[in-house]
Order: sequence, then C-alpha cells, then structure tokens
Amino acid sequence: MAVAIETTEILKDYFDGVLTRADHHAKEVEEVALPLMGAVIWRSCGEIQVREVKEGYGNVLWFTTNSNGSGYNRYALSYNHSTRKIEMRDRSQKGDVLYEFDNSVSSGRILEIFRYL
Repeated sequence: MAVAIETTEILKDYFDGVLTRADHHAKEVEEVALPLMGAVIWRSCGEIQVREVKEGYGNVLWFTTNSNGSGYNRYALSYNHSTRKIEMRDRSQKGDVLYEFDNSVSSGRILEIFRYL
C-alpha cells in the first residue's frame, strides 16, 4: 500500500530506512540516494508516495512532475536487487526503466536528468 508523504518526518523516516538498508545491503547506491532525494523534492509538483510495509516504509517511491508545463508525468524509484541499482521507471513500479542510478552517477548527471522530467 502506498502512503502519501504529508510531513517531513515521514520523508525523513523513509530515507533513513533507505540509507540504513543501503549501508547493509546495497553499498553501490548509498552515495547516490541523497542527491536523488533532493532531486525528487525539487521536481515533484504533487504528492510524493512511498510503499508502506509492516516494519515501516519499503524501497519504492512515486512522484509526479509537471514536465515544464507540458503535462503531468508519474515516476517510480525502486532498488533492483539483481542489477544493484536504483531504477527510475515510467509511471509505475513495473513501467519501462528510464534511468538507472548507482554511486557512479554524478550529481551533475542527476541534475541533468531531473531538469527535464
């Protein structure tokens, strides 16, 4: 089930969980998680949602952008255990993979990608 992030406390809890799990299981993405968080907050024009699970929040986040005024687009960010990367997918968790992120992706590249969402 998805829950809307209505307070900065929920957002903090979500990213704390992501970073904790990355520290233990996904070192390949722990450095890129914070720049991605900033980019999501910067470009999101509506509700940011995260997957809610029994023990808190899962690894899936959905956000919507206004595509520079030309229409709304929804994206899902989630960690792929096989590729060991964070994937940005079109519309849903099962949508087409648009981008993949790991520690090799620079903040400048993230800025470039998110600027045109």
